[in-house]
Amino acid sequence: MKKIVLTGGGTAGHVTPNIALLPALREAGYEVSYIGSYDGIEKSLIEAEGVNYYGIATGKLRRYFDWKNLSDPFRVIHGIGEAKKIIRDIKPDILFSKGGFVGVPVVMAAHSCHVPVIIHESDMTPGLANRICLKYARCICCNFPETIQNVPEGKGVLTGTPIREELKNGSADRGFAFTGLTPGKPVILVMGGSQGSVNVNNHVREALPELLKTYQVVHLCGKGHLDDSLNQTEGYRQYEYIRDELPDLYAMASLIISRAGANAICEISTLAIPNLLIPLGSNASRGDQILNAHSFEKQGFSVVLEEDALTKESLITRVNELYQNRNTYIAAMKNSPHTDAIPTIMNLIEKYAR
Repeated sequence: MKKIVLTGGGTAGHVTPNIALLPALREAGYEVSYIGSYDGIEKSLIEAEGVNYYGIATGKLRRYFDWKNLSDPFRVIHGIGEAKKIIRDIKPDILFSKGGFVGVPVVMAAHSCHVPVIIHESDMTPGLANRICLKYARCICCNFPETIQNVPEGKGVLTGTPIREELKNGSADRGFAFTGLTPGKPVILVMGGSQGSVNVNNHVREALPELLKTYQVVHLCGKGHLDDSLNQTEGYRQYEYIRDELPDLYAMASLIISRAGANAICEISTLAIPNLLIPLGSNASRGDQILNAHSFEKQGFSVVLEEDALTKESLITRVNELYQNRNTYIAAMKNSPHTDAIPTIMNLIEKYAR
């Protein structure tokens, strides 16, 4: 049996694309193992998929001063040693890394054990962890055309990001039954990211009286961000977090308001749902969401409203413009050749597996 080790973690975004690959890997006859941190988010997510999971020591890569910066390099070195032992025991044919600081010691260990490495980079510019790992990779799967210019020459391949197959099988009827909304009126799905976004939440709620004249709103606002005073508002539904019903909410959505995290916008574009992106500002991140959003805008997939221009009025205006021109955006997304990443990535895995 062919063997593959997956790695990546630190956030759910560094794990869910790996999960999306699992059915194709199993169908192709691969025995799948996963190496991650001892107690990171990836552990529970991967074990729930019935995959053999191995924990190692990891150290977070920070761009700011923290006393842990002095000790974490030693944790990474220890993790490399642990990962080497696991890889020698498993004897995989290939390693696929989704990135994040969790993947650094695993990629280094695989390279030292002469196991071919494939890396996936979701954002337009590689993060610090993937920048460290690029030189060890046979190829780098890229989400954006612009990324290929930011990786070693000849290694970048435009693949897009794998998304879970179940997201394509949602039912609008089930979505309307779950929310109790009306099928005859367009629905805006608001997604602020896994933790929600206070700023986006506030502006959406300020705009509700005007938005609800034309649309219904399903608001995924993040843990702890519900507003009980709005519970009886006709045409408005709010949830902290949705998992199992998310495909059905996608299926019923006429348009989406979202942050511009790479995995989220790839799900949206693959499903060809017109979208307004409000990227997280550079004061709160390294600016990758701004770059992601404008790349999708350039490709004709999205409308972008940057956070410093976000007001109740600008939100309403952009939503109405997006809805009026929705068919143009749907056509651009459906015509994209990179809306199904899984077959492309599987071909690369087969190509480079020893």
